[in-house]
Amino acid sequence: MRTLPDKRDIRLPGRAGIQIQGSQNPGGGTVKNKKPKFAFFDFTDCEGCQLQIVNLNTVLVELLEHIEIVNFREATSERRNDYDVAVVEGSVSTPHDIERLVKIRRQAKTIVALGACATIGGVNAVKNLNPPGIAQHRVYGDKGKNFETLPVKPIDCFIKVDYYIQGCPVHLNEVAEVFKCILAGKKYDMPNYPVCMECKMNENVCLYQKGQDCLGPVTRAGCGSWCINNNNICYSCRGLVDNPAVDAQRDILDKYGLKLDEMLAKFSLYSACGGEKYDQEIKKR
Repeated sequence: MRTLPDKRDIRLPGRAGIQIQGSQNPGGGTVKNKKPKFAFFDFTDCEGCQLQIVNLNTVLVELLEHIEIVNFREATSERRNDYDVAVVEGSVSTPHDIERLVKIRRQAKTIVALGACATIGGVNAVKNLNPPGIAQHRVYGDKGKNFETLPVKPIDCFIKVDYYIQGCPVHLNEVAEVFKCILAGKKYDMPNYPVCMECKMNENVCLYQKGQDCLGPVTRAGCGSWCINNNNICYSCRGLVDNPAVDAQRDILDKYGLKLDEMLAKFSLYSACGGEKYDQEIKKR
């Protein structure tokens, strides 16, 4: 998880209008509890996105008026399995992960994929760029053969996901909005426009004009151009927009004389398990 400056404005709007009891959720189940029970789980990850939940601070306190947390090791020692909503951080990288994930899906009425690892594979998927067995050998040496592993994949390769919260780490405003939608039994529509639009709204100078490459033109918005606001580039931790403007990205690289391979290397940091099609398209010159 990257550490970013604590510049945020977190609200949980519409509090009085939230309807909990008997709300129908998009996952197909009805949450009948006065307070839906939330459980947080982690797989292959750094748990940084769950730490962001704790960073909700006063908003988390407000949420606790509407939900009951029954499993969340970042914040409580309580461990219960009678949950309605499962918030899952991390990618799948072992056969045991699949078994555990399927059990969570069977129990939960609603599944939330939390963060880049759970939604697009994340940094862990860099392992997929190497031949099978290389990662085990580099980490465990000759004992690597004793550790069964799989190519890294996001959780929706194995179970149905009802809500997605993108990013590394997740953005707190979006976390609050998604939780509000869950409580109201409403669908959350992820932004389907590029980070560049948010950059313009925030009056940032385009990084390409500064001689830097950036994946903002093809990356799904929703973070408020968080990284660019804080003098970093966009690494596409939120994944691609639908139908990314590949031609526009290629034209920008040509215009500023930037190297394609360096840009693709940055893209693979988070999307090594899902960006093959994009890589192929942008390499067509």
